Amino acid sequence: MERKGGEYVNGENDGFDPSNPPPFRIADIRAAIPKHCWVKNPWRSMSYVLRDVSVVFALGAAAICLNNWVFWQFYWVAQGTMFWAIFVLGHDCGHGSFSDNPILNSVVGHILHSSILVPYHGWRISHRTHHQNHGNVDKDESWVPLPEKIYKNLSLKTRLLRFSVPFPLFAYPLYLLYRSPGKEGSHFNPYSNLFNPHERKLIMISTACWTAMLLLLAFLSFAIGPAWVFKLYGVPYLIFVTWLDLVTYLHHHGHEKKLPWYRGKEWSYLRGGLTTVDRDYGLFNNIHHDIGTHVIHHLFPQIPHYHLVEATKAAKPVIGKYYREPKKSGPIPFHLINNLVASLRQDHYVSNNGDIVYYETDPELFQILSLGKSE
Repeated sequence: MERKGGEYVNGENDGFDPSNPPPFRIADIRAAIPKHCWVKNPWRSMSYVLRDVSVVFALGAAAICLNNWVFWQFYWVAQGTMFWAIFVLGHDCGHGSFSDNPILNSVVGHILHSSILVPYHGWRISHRTHHQNHGNVDKDESWVPLPEKIYKNLSLKTRLLRFSVPFPLFAYPLYLLYRSPGKEGSHFNPYSNLFNPHERKLIMISTACWTAMLLLLAFLSFAIGPAWVFKLYGVPYLIFVTWLDLVTYLHHHGHEKKLPWYRGKEWSYLRGGLTTVDRDYGLFNNIHHDIGTHVIHHLFPQIPHYHLVEATKAAKPVIGKYYREPKKSGPIPFHLINNLVASLRQDHYVSNNGDIVYYETDPELFQILSLGKSE
């Protein structure tokens, strides 16, 4: 990383360089975390499922009974948030942090994820790839930086859609179908290069469950009318997708000081995981199962979500400056909107070369976005 005038370019300017190899090992962090934080309690995990599913049905029943415009607005936000909470529990099943029983994890994961139109095994496997290669420009899977050569080949329309709010917040369904620019494959296709041959049967099962949910929604559209299905399910689904894209993006982008991405020999599992960012979501922390406590989750995805806060407190003395304390939120995390917008306006691509790289800004796109905003 270059310096100018004694300050780091695109990095820290307080003497700390986050791209330097840390003076501790992942085993040191593991040793600092209390042993009980690794224990998975299936009964406790199932209690969260029961809680979330009960709230989902209660909200639906209330919307049907009240059926007035004021309550619908509340319902859409609340139900979309609960869909997101259900996704997080399915995500835990995929990591095996839900329980030590793989059959229970798979059954619960399929029910939860299929209910919100997520192919359980398809997404589980690609998400595993993300965790195994976090922070790696060439191999990461989720919100990966585009090398300049790929970025420059995108049409202007694609660039504007990718980097203009609110369009990136609705990217998830497209990602499931097509992945990201520069990558090929579909989460629904068992022969996609996302998957190994021995995983094809699993993908077929998940795609079949996803299709069954889609058929159920189609049947309900005929039975009670498409307007009711759209109000009860369609709008909350869009809110859920917004939550998913917002949270997953901000876990790896939008920090006040730019963080490194790695290639080749400079990448390691520990260095990649330490570029993850924790976030405070105010009153939503408990609702969506502390998913904002993300650094420790990335390093040790086997830890159940209900131990992440305690595990993070125990690990912070070891991690030191490599841990970035999240900005405290009010009840509603409005402050994160600024992080999102600022990142999308500045973090466009990384250099084609180099083993330690930082996001760079396309000045022409910035000018177009600024002109569009002023008109």
